Amino acid sequence: MQRDNHSLIKRAQNGDEEAKRLLIENNSGLIWSIVRRYLGRGVDCEDLYQLGCIGLLKAVNKFDPSYNVQFSTYAVPMIMGEIKRFLRDDGIIKVSRAVKETAQKAKSAQEILKKELLREPTIGEIADYIGYGEEDVVLALEATQNTESIYKTIHDGDQNPVLLIDKVTVDTGHEEDIINQVALKEALRDFDKRERQIIILRYFKQKTQSEIAKMLGISQVQVSRIEKKVLNLMREKLMDIR
Repeated sequence: MQRDNHSLIKRAQNGDEEAKRLLIENNSGLIWSIVRRYLGRGVDCEDLYQLGCIGLLKAVNKFDPSYNVQFSTYAVPMIMGEIKRFLRDDGIIKVSRAVKETAQKAKSAQEILKKELLREPTIGEIADYIGYGEEDVVLALEATQNTESIYKTIHDGDQNPVLLIDKVTVDTGHEEDIINQVALKEALRDFDKRERQIIILRYFKQKTQSEIAKMLGISQVQVSRIEKKVLNLMREKLMDIR
């Protein structure tokens, strides 16, 4: 299926409408798996499905096999993003003004501190500068972050570029596992402040365990232990959802 997808994607990127239709047909199960997460929000399921199809085709247009990531994995955030953008623009899902203001202050502080310190400031330094809690800063930045930033390239020395999406996928290739990993952020509210900070910084801000330990004033061993515990609990919760 993966090889068939790649062949169809190449054709679709060259304007082949039949290839686009087949890609939607081949990935309809994936699209419906995501659509089911947004039912009951005042939008017809068929309309949500069409939005998911638009997201899939956007993923087709941008996909590059050199990313070394399965197409379904690459497509999930774009499908989710297309639906979320519609729900947000239609007033069904909103990021509060207070959260937006916090994020703007944090971004401004980040730029100022970067110039003053000649390095990237820590979350703690940003939080102190604007007078907010570290958790508020992290969650505000995350809530206002563009969905497609998950495709940000992370360079690893002279090696091939690695995408952020590679850091949050699982090895099984199972559609629901992929979706659950991308939706990890939404389930973090069940954990305490430190646990949420570690997972967000580790998997959405690309920080190493050593960097997180310095930012939070704890040891790398503690970071590793908390990360492992939270991920194990997340797997259990996601299994319950399925």
